[in-house]
Amino acid sequence: MELTGVMIGSENAAGLVAYYTDLFGEPGFRDDSFAGWQFGKGWVVVGAHDQVAGKSAHPGRVLWNLETADVEGDFARLRDRGAIVVQEPYTPGGGSSDDGPQMRIATLADPDDNYFQLMSPMGP
Repeated sequence: MELTGVMIGSENAAGLVAYYTDLFGEPGFRDDSFAGWQFGKGWVVVGAHDQVAGKSAHPGRVLWNLETADVEGDFARLRDRGAIVVQEPYTPGGGSSDDGPQMRIATLADPDDNYFQLMSPMGP
């Protein structure tokens, strides 16, 4: 199996599409109902959904991740474009530079309170 995408449903799909367009640029596809951005082989798609209303009651329940070798740089770029910051870049579990390369994570949110993270690459 291969994960090919994440669908984010919203009663304010147009607002989320505008938000993600500000962060990531024009979507790779857009029609009357959906818009999507491709990251690697997978897609993040936003569209209206009749079973979704308001903000996420549990924003940390599902997190979608973007892997990047430059968590700090990409975090700063997205923050400067208006990303909603939940947690600035950090090293999970503490750790120090004496321990070698450190995993870095930053958590961001969209206007519906869906969380996404920037993460440094995972080892093999």
